[in-house]
Amino acid sequence: MRGLHSLRLVAGLLTACSLATLAPAAVAGAQSAGAPARASGQPAAERYDVLLRNGRVLDGTGNAWVRADVGIRGDRIAAVGDLRTATAATVLDAEGLYVAPGFVDTHSHAGGGLATRELSGARQLLAQGLTTVFVNPDGGGQVDLEAQRRALLANGVGVNVALMVPHGSVRGEVLGMQDRAPTAAELRRMEELVQRGFDAGAFALSSGPFYAPGSYAKTSELVALARVGARYGAPYQSHIRDESDYTIGLLAAVEEVITVAREAGTRGVVTHAKALGPNVWGFSAAIVQRVERAREQGVEVFADQYPYDASSTSLAAALLPRWAQAGGNDSLKVRLADATQRARIIAEMHENLARRGGANRIQIASYRADTTLEGRTLAQIAAARGAEAVPTALDLVTRGSASIVSFNMDDEDIERLMVQPWTMTSSDGDLVPAGRGVPHPRGNGAFARKLRKYVVEDQVVDLASAVRSMTSLPASVYRLPDRGVLRAGAHADVVVFDLATVRDRATFEDPHQIAEGMVHVLVNGRFAIRDRKFTDAKAGEVLRRQ
Repeated sequence: MRGLHSLRLVAGLLTACSLATLAPAAVAGAQSAGAPARASGQPAAERYDVLLRNGRVLDGTGNAWVRADVGIRGDRIAAVGDLRTATAATVLDAEGLYVAPGFVDTHSHAGGGLATRELSGARQLLAQGLTTVFVNPDGGGQVDLEAQRRALLANGVGVNVALMVPHGSVRGEVLGMQDRAPTAAELRRMEELVQRGFDAGAFALSSGPFYAPGSYAKTSELVALARVGARYGAPYQSHIRDESDYTIGLLAAVEEVITVAREAGTRGVVTHAKALGPNVWGFSAAIVQRVERAREQGVEVFADQYPYDASSTSLAAALLPRWAQAGGNDSLKVRLADATQRARIIAEMHENLARRGGANRIQIASYRADTTLEGRTLAQIAAARGAEAVPTALDLVTRGSASIVSFNMDDEDIERLMVQPWTMTSSDGDLVPAGRGVPHPRGNGAFARKLRKYVVEDQVVDLASAVRSMTSLPASVYRLPDRGVLRAGAHADVVVFDLATVRDRATFEDPHQIAEGMVHVLVNGRFAIRDRKFTDAKAGEVLRRQ
């Protein structure tokens, strides 16, 4: 942790200086925006639908909190400031509570769950203070975004949803699982599908060149498709090609995102940034150096991060070499039937398992073929069978799709990336029904965990900066108009939380417990949580890029 204390001290001094200069003007502007009209020298009492009084207002910009009132009319914030003469249909005392913009998750796998009747209310997300989620990350998800929009709206939706165009799915539709470059005609077809997605209101192009079939794309293909998004002012978000030393290496993979952003003329986002596995622990310092250098050169590069030391993916993605997956499952079975290729696959799986720290660091999260294995480590399963870990893993992969939790990160890397001013907060979480599998707890706890562990307990980052990473920063990077800030005219996505009780309850052993500490949550001006109770209002929208 050497250096982090000094970094926080400097950041604190800079924040204090900025507040001394800017906060009074900001508050004055906020007060004037909502100032009641005056007649005959007497103030006329403004009336709002909702009035939050006496809260510690964090406006989302990184400024320290100020005591203020927030007036909401319809789906918009009407005023922020001294509203002591105002009245409202609903008046709530926020004394001792923090009032902030609704949190934004830049990398969420909740899209499928939100499209179901059971999970459309988004309780697990709202309990963390989330009011907007970005779906279709890692290059996966639906290609037809209009159909996805209709599915999300069919049952109503509890949070706002922003769609991304998934590169891997687009490539799969045109090229399937072929490991080759597209022809000129095929690239044009991919460009057309990407453009169709942006015409449907998408906010970003997502890619996952770590995963097949996105892994079969060269950088030039990613640049060409990111240029389509750039015409719409949309960034390029990437699960980078290598978060460890599988192929090109972690740092070269970060450089690939920088290259795409530079050549496409857009913003690049290294999504769920990490240094995965013992072979690259400590590399966060080099990631920071490369991002800072690119930014000094005028390239807009950002990152997002979830606050855990474990990742989650499929067992196949973690251990199988990509060449073995080319052509799909039938082709994989043919290769495994060939003794020479099978031996090569097993040898490379041994290397990949070592990259993740061994079989005791891999826990089965979901396995429909045998649910009794869920929650057990690969080492435990292999020992019960009297077998080695890699043949056991290969047997699981060939029998069905297994998702895993992989414990592979170092605290120092997590903290170093977290304190960067260009790092946003994300979950990378799924929306899973209670009792199904043993998924990563991030889907139920990521945002609350950052506030509890990294703000309150470990004091890695201050509260205002943490809230900024969840609100105005992602709204700025992804061009979410009038969201991510508390100011007059902004959409009324608002959270009111008790910092003393905010916490993630989900654990790796019991991940289905939802977070706590959100007293009120409003989505587009309507209460989704009021007095710590869900209203099931489903006031969310499927947003369109403007």
